[in-house]
Amino acid sequence: MGYIPVLVVAAVVFLVGCGTTAEEPSSAGGTASAEAASFLFAAETMDGEPFKGAQLAGKPSVLWFWAPWCPTCRAQAAGVTGLAERYDGRITVVGVGGLADVHDIRDYARQVPGLTHLIDPDGSVWRHFGVTAQSTYVVLDAEGGVVAEGYLDDHVLADKVADLAG
Repeated sequence: MGYIPVLVVAAVVFLVGCGTTAEEPSSAGGTASAEAASFLFAAETMDGEPFKGAQLAGKPSVLWFWAPWCPTCRAQAAGVTGLAERYDGRITVVGVGGLADVHDIRDYARQVPGLTHLIDPDGSVWRHFGVTAQSTYVVLDAEGGVVAEGYLDDHVLADKVADLAG
């Protein structure tokens, strides 16, 4: 693919914004097969290690879909890091970096400590969860059921995580 189509796609994504919408987060759970399907993905961590979605089974999880150039994502980083620290061992927090090249994703991920970062430059994990815009959260219960998804402000996300942590 040439540089011009890539620049056009990047410009369109940038002009659309950082994924903030007026939609309410979903709170509907799925069926048992839909829940199990939440864990059927694979990716690579920032450190180049393989990561399988099945590693999330048995503990509630927060997946944060971000892009390194997104100002909303950058503003959320401290809150996501705080959640990962506060609920360490009880909730798994995973950042899924995309919509950029691997180098840019890794550079930004290094600035957001305390969580596992997945490198997803081709968007396969984003597509798996139906994510179409950054910054998006997908909050899963221990069985992989979707508890909330979409743009969540810090307070809504904190409340959802507190409920899951018990």
